[in-house]
Amino acid sequence: MPRRLIRVSGADHVSFLQGLITNDMAKLADGLVYAAILTPQGKYLADFFVVPDGDGVLIDVDAGLADGLAQRLMMYKLRADVALDWDERKVAQGVGEAPAGAFADPRHPSLGWRAYGDEDLALEDWDARRVAAIVPEFGAELGPDSYILEMGFERLNGVDFKKGCYVGQEVTARMKHKTELRKGLAKVSIEGHAEAGTPITVGDKEAGTLHSVVGNEGLAYVRFDRMTEAAQADGTPVTVLER
Repeated sequence: MPRRLIRVSGADHVSFLQGLITNDMAKLADGLVYAAILTPQGKYLADFFVVPDGDGVLIDVDAGLADGLAQRLMMYKLRADVALDWDERKVAQGVGEAPAGAFADPRHPSLGWRAYGDEDLALEDWDARRVAAIVPEFGAELGPDSYILEMGFERLNGVDFKKGCYVGQEVTARMKHKTELRKGLAKVSIEGHAEAGTPITVGDKEAGTLHSVVGNEGLAYVRFDRMTEAAQADGTPVTVLER
């Protein structure tokens, strides 16, 4: 998917983002930080990478989310010493030996590296890689009703439970410590053909929705207690492989 970059700088840029995003800005010392920004009710607004960049950082975000995220950051900026600017560098993805200045994708080793400069490069087998690693994407699995823990953000290194307060933190912490997730993202096998968006049912009961499909595997948002051997998507058997 096309990406855009927002450069965040100024004396307060670290503390400003620390109070908004789901991950710990201190982790920038190790490379990219994967994070999200949430509503006060703990629901997903946008996911992105925070990228070390001299005296500031870049936010690497899906182009479809960029304008809304920039507006949200401006809303929270108030009197903080923070500057927000569009950055015209391009995003390159690759696997194998990383070029100088590239960063490992922190979500999963199979997703390779990301670099920022003059080259716009996407992985041709991106969807197959992210389905295999159970990585959700905006416009497919991630949307305004998503809760990040149901979408696997803890496994994908996208949330920190020790960093302190951020917008939506209370709901996220409660889901982590006080409840067992009954719904969530899973990798499924599909024994035949089924389109993304097809409801998954068990008898006459809803069990979830099929999202991204690559070959005979896909990502689905499901109710775990209902995903029995009888689960189907438009008559095609669907089985949970991993969650």
